[in-house]
Amino acid sequence: MTGFLLFFAKTTAYRILVVVITVVITLILLGSAMDKLLTDRIRTEVVEATAQDNVQFKTLSQRQAYVDEQIKLKTQDLGLDQPWYSPKRFVNTLFEVLTFNLGRSNYATSDSGSSNVSDIILERVPKTVLLFTTSTVIVVVIGLFLGTYMAEKRGSVLDKSVSFVAVVSNTFATFWVGMLMILLFSFTLDIFPARSTPLTPPGEPLYFLDLLYGMILPLITLVLLSFTVWSFVVRYFVSRVLDEDYIQAKRVMGIRKRKILYSHALKNAAPPILTGIVTALIASITGSFIVEAVFDWPGVGKLLYDAIIVMDIPIILGSTYVFTLIYVVTMLIADLLYAYYDPRVKVSS
Repeated sequence: MTGFLLFFAKTTAYRILVVVITVVITLILLGSAMDKLLTDRIRTEVVEATAQDNVQFKTLSQRQAYVDEQIKLKTQDLGLDQPWYSPKRFVNTLFEVLTFNLGRSNYATSDSGSSNVSDIILERVPKTVLLFTTSTVIVVVIGLFLGTYMAEKRGSVLDKSVSFVAVVSNTFATFWVGMLMILLFSFTLDIFPARSTPLTPPGEPLYFLDLLYGMILPLITLVLLSFTVWSFVVRYFVSRVLDEDYIQAKRVMGIRKRKILYSHALKNAAPPILTGIVTALIASITGSFIVEAVFDWPGVGKLLYDAIIVMDIPIILGSTYVFTLIYVVTMLIADLLYAYYDPRVKVSS
């Protein structure tokens, strides 16, 4: 137990460090853009406030001097008089991002009309998780049964066919396949909508059903692109176990082939397969950027895509942070599961 707790503490500390480093790098890359964005926003707010207050000026130069003075005061009040890379301001910004105090978006709003970045992102996260977790679960279930069967029937027509399709499908670009699926099922057959964003307003009773209906086409696309690859992965790990001496001994003992295959071989191949499941889930969610953009699925990936186009810095920071957290948490779960099934990991750490 002590070894597991030590392993948990080390792994957690390492994952937290990954989050902090990722946010620091993101802030460095966006630092100058953030300064320009905040300066422009302050200037716009001051100019609008001056116009609304109906302050009278004798000359244009007098008005400009007043505006510049107000900008200077507001900049100092917000602590923006120092450059973004100054230690005090950089640390403050880092702390705000890590505590999810991301301010307001310049362009996006939540379904309730809030421009608060945390509200917008937290509203999108469940939709991203719904699509990509569902597709991963379906792919894993198919892969476990098909891959294990292929391991037993190595060299068969099914084994060669699935392996070939896995290699070929892995070379297809997701966005290209997605556009073909939209062309076929939306424009040619008119079965599914071309845009996965529900037309029903949020809050309406049929909104969730409309959301599920729009999810079908991207879900089918993700499953078709992944299930053969995952079956090939499971086949590889189970095949290695089937070649072990203790499996051959169980066959000699007369134990049923199905029990050997699914109860013994698959169970002993669990550690790398579990790691593969978590890795597949991470890859699908963090890769949502392209898939959601193609199908117009209202998740965090589509939000990040739109934010990059209009350079909405708070949304970019928040989305990057959320994807990093998802990655870190799922990898931590994978490490713990691997350590649970393979005690040698704890000892070596």
